[in-house]
Amino acid sequence: MPSGVVRLGVSLEPSLLAALDRWVAQRNSPSRSAALRSLIREELSGETLEDPEADAVGTVTLLYRHNTPMLQRRLTEAQHRWGEHIRSSLHVHLQGDACLEVLVLVGKGKEVRAASEDLRGVKGIVQGKLVLEAPRLAGGRTGHTHPH
Repeated sequence: MPSGVVRLGVSLEPSLLAALDRWVAQRNSPSRSAALRSLIREELSGETLEDPEADAVGTVTLLYRHNTPMLQRRLTEAQHRWGEHIRSSLHVHLQGDACLEVLVLVGKGKEVRAASEDLRGVKGIVQGKLVLEAPRLAGGRTGHTHPH
């Protein structure tokens, strides 16, 4: 057992244990312990991200029709507004006129949320979603600082 790890017992109803075992198998988790650690981290991540000043990383997924008039220009302008927060982008051409764009954002939680709202609100975006994570839970930081 790795140093710094504490073994503990957990009491669960049989139906809840069966549900946990199904979830462990479905996500290909190496063990119940690993699955429980994942669930705890997920819960703690939510609490951490309630702080608007906490470091955050996020992905913004945008779905749109590439032939929408002026959309590319408006999207590029929005991306430039948040350029210091955007670390990467991926553009995928789907069948028909549809496109998918995924942007990786870093910064304080309030900044990542604001950037996401701006990007998802660009006229012509059909659907957008933000997935937010707390790098602190993995022992990291965004490295994003402001001179002011």
